[in-house]
Order: sequence, then C-alpha cells, then structure tokens
Amino acid sequence: MNLTGNWSYPTTVKFGAGRISELPGACAQAGIKRPLLVTDKGLADLPITQQVLDLMESAGFGRGMFSDVDPNPNEINLAAGVTAYLEGGHDGVIAFGGGSGLDLGKMVAFMAHQTRPVWDYEDVDDWWTRADADAIAPIIAVPTTAGTGSEVGRASVITNSVSHVKKIIFHPKVLPTIVICDPELTTGMPKFITAGTGLDAFAHCVEAFSSPHYHPMSQGMALEGMRLVKEYLPRAYKDGSDLEARAHMMSAAMMGATAFQKGLGAIHAMSHPIGAVFGTHHGTTNAVCMPAVLELNAPEIRDRFRSAAAYLDIEGGFDGFCAFVQEFNDSLAIPRKLSDMGVTADRISDLVDEAVQDPSCGGNPVKLTKENLRALFEASI
Repeated sequence: MNLTGNWSYPTTVKFGAGRISELPGACAQAGIKRPLLVTDKGLADLPITQQVLDLMESAGFGRGMFSDVDPNPNEINLAAGVTAYLEGGHDGVIAFGGGSGLDLGKMVAFMAHQTRPVWDYEDVDDWWTRADADAIAPIIAVPTTAGTGSEVGRASVITNSVSHVKKIIFHPKVLPTIVICDPELTTGMPKFITAGTGLDAFAHCVEAFSSPHYHPMSQGMALEGMRLVKEYLPRAYKDGSDLEARAHMMSAAMMGATAFQKGLGAIHAMSHPIGAVFGTHHGTTNAVCMPAVLELNAPEIRDRFRSAAAYLDIEGGFDGFCAFVQEFNDSLAIPRKLSDMGVTADRISDLVDEAVQDPSCGGNPVKLTKENLRALFEASI
C-alpha cells in the first residue's frame, strides 16, 4: 500500500515518507520567508533536527531555532520563545517535535504580536475573540511523535509555572497552515515514548467516542483511530523502523486530535493536573488513568462500546474492551498505578480541585464531581 497523500482536513496535510524535503516549498506556500524552528531541548541536537535546519538554510531561510522548551511547556518558555522570534525578525514558525514543541511553537506564533497575557486567551467562553487575529503568524507543524495530534489542533496546553495548573489556550488561527507528516522522522523514538504517545492517541479516540455530544464525523474517526492504534502500535513498539506502522500511528494521532472536537473527559481532567504537579508524561498518565475512568463511565458507555468492541475484533463487549485496555497497557510496559510514576496520595485534594475545573470535564458521559474524581485518583494512585 502506498501510504502517501495530500489531505485538506482539518488543514493542509502533506503525508508520506520523505516529505520533510518539501519543507521549503511549504514555507513559500505559507508566505514565510524567515521561519523560526521551535522544538524541545531533547530534539535540538539530534540529526533529524539538523536535517531540517540544513533544509531551511539551503533554501535561504536561515537556521533560526529556539529549543528552550520543557516537557510541560510554561509561560516562561513562551516568553523566551517570543523574544527569540522578535529579536530574530522572524515572520512564521516551524513547530517541530512532540506535543511540547508543537504546542509551544504554535503559541510563539500566536503571542508574538498580542498585547494581553497568554492566560487571557484561555479556552473559556469566547475569550479567543480578545486576540488580534491578523497578528497571528503562519505556522507549519512537523510532528516527530505519533500521539498528541497537536499538529492538527486549534489550541495548546501551557502550564502556569506559579500555580502549576495546565491551561488550554485556544484560537481558530492557531491551527497550523500546513502539516508535514513524515513517518521517517518518528523511527528514532525510544520504546517508552512510542508507547506513551501512541496511548495518548488511543485515549483521545476513547474519550471522543465516549463523549455524549453530537458529532457523528468525530465518532467515526474515533472508532477507526482506535483500530489503527490497536493494530499498529504493537508493531511500532516492537520494531521502530517499521514505516508502515509508524505511518498508520501518525494518522491515528491526527484522527484522535480531530475527533476530540466531540469532547474529552475524566482521563484528561486527571492527567492535566497530574502532569502539571508531578511532571509525568502525558500519554502514559492517560493510559494509567483509563481503566478507572472506563469503570466510572460504564453505565453510560457500555452499549456503544459493545459495537466498538465488535469492530475492533475484541470479544466480550464492553467488559472485553476493558480487559483489552489493561492487557494492552501491560504489553507496552505501562505502569499499573500512578504511584509507579512518582505521583503521591498527599496531593489528591489539590489534584481534585484542579481536575474539577478542567474544561475536559464537560465531555465526560458521567457528570464529574469532587467526590467521584477523588475516587478516580484514589483508584489510580
């Protein structure tokens, strides 16, 4: 099968092995003459990043790079990135990497010429209308993992370094202008990142499928996204050079992020404060939280997951699906409890207070309260 394509949903996507070579043309198409490559500290010195910088330089775009990006990026990283953008005279951003690099790159392009603090654009009501839309720079997104799907998202997650609370910053024009999905860029991912990011995509699909909101297009995408993760994550985990598996996982990541327009839920309401307080890997945290959340939501989602289990070739309906989730986690060396990731029970009250305010709560099929969230944290820790 030729896993190459040009897609326009939800934005322009150039998909296929080797297509990073089209980056200069993508910059020209987006009207970018002096891009700033934004990536994370771990990627900055790797060969794939140097390859991209070489491409930029050979096309006359310079080698501008900002890489002071933490695993859970915060407003300090953002301010430094905006300074680098402005001082370098840049006119667009290449957001390069996993969720942290993509999220911060999008925010640098968004915030470089705004006048309010970033927190004034949180995904609350219509706060996004406060922004000067014409001042948002064009963004090209190049994912190097297959999980968050931030490359096709209209928001970024930024951690407040003072309160240690994750905030979702939203604007429709934060959606990248062009996405280059090249599975060759993901072949060097270590096993634990392959597993954690892949299960992040799975969590996006599971929560979108569980959400009670009406969005049949997202529902179908979530179902097929689950199938792709089930079929191809084990292959990518076993053999990182399996390009077919890597390609399908990149598709699953974009599908999950597009599907969760329908809503997220308790898994993300929990993982956001856990990540902000304890610095855990987001996708891995989602995976650990999923079994307890499925149990909570069982009365509302049992029937719909009966049909999903059949489509996924899982026997036993909803109960069979829940058993599969735990077995899937185990096969990918995911911890069974959050305590194995350094999360301690003494912070449960703080985690509950933050989780109940997380916007992801609105998509959970069972109404979330401090009481049932506390029970979820206790069961997961």
